Amino acid sequence: MDDTILGSHGTDGSDGSRGSAEGPGSRTEGSGESRGPHVPEPEAPHAPEHGTRGPLVRPFELFLIAGVVIFDQLTKLTVRVTLPLHESRHIIPNLLDFTHVQNTGAAFGLLNAADFPYKSAVMIVIAALALVAISLYARQLGTHEQLSRYGLALILGGAFGNLIDRALSGYVIDFVDVYWGEAHFWAFNAADAAITIGAILVLLEMLGLGRRHASHPV
Repeated sequence: MDDTILGSHGTDGSDGSRGSAEGPGSRTEGSGESRGPHVPEPEAPHAPEHGTRGPLVRPFELFLIAGVVIFDQLTKLTVRVTLPLHESRHIIPNLLDFTHVQNTGAAFGLLNAADFPYKSAVMIVIAALALVAISLYARQLGTHEQLSRYGLALILGGAFGNLIDRALSGYVIDFVDVYWGEAHFWAFNAADAAITIGAILVLLEMLGLGRRHASHPV
């Protein structure tokens, strides 16, 4: 009888150990599922955002700014050397003359006739503040806004060209005289022309011309 009792206890013990070996992490028959380590699913790559900001000034824009400044200074130097003050030279009859004038005001002769204390210093400060404002606006432009970036490069080049004249001489040399009959447009220079063209490019960008839109996924 003792052997029978001991045998039954041995059988029960082996079953208990088998049951304890099967835990929550083991494979269960019939379920077909096993609990293993969780593998995270790879995330889909993010598409680059349209309109990301690039460098403040790119190489071509630096070249454009420097080209405007150099061309502007060379043309003014040529006029100063070859054309006496207030003298004119006919380029296209009844349309275009080169006339050597000195402008102590703003672009296109604005405020040239006005006279007030420290006028040269005031104009230099105004020009410097304009350069700062233009530079701050340029920081907001994205790489896709090509017209605005090129336009601001032209504006910066023209502003630098005229600022050099004001700082060195206290006035700006204007020489391009466009007229029709007795009607004369304000005399201007290469820097003024660059500023005008740049402003037109920025305006066209604001109107949506030349803006590249990102393609929509299908």
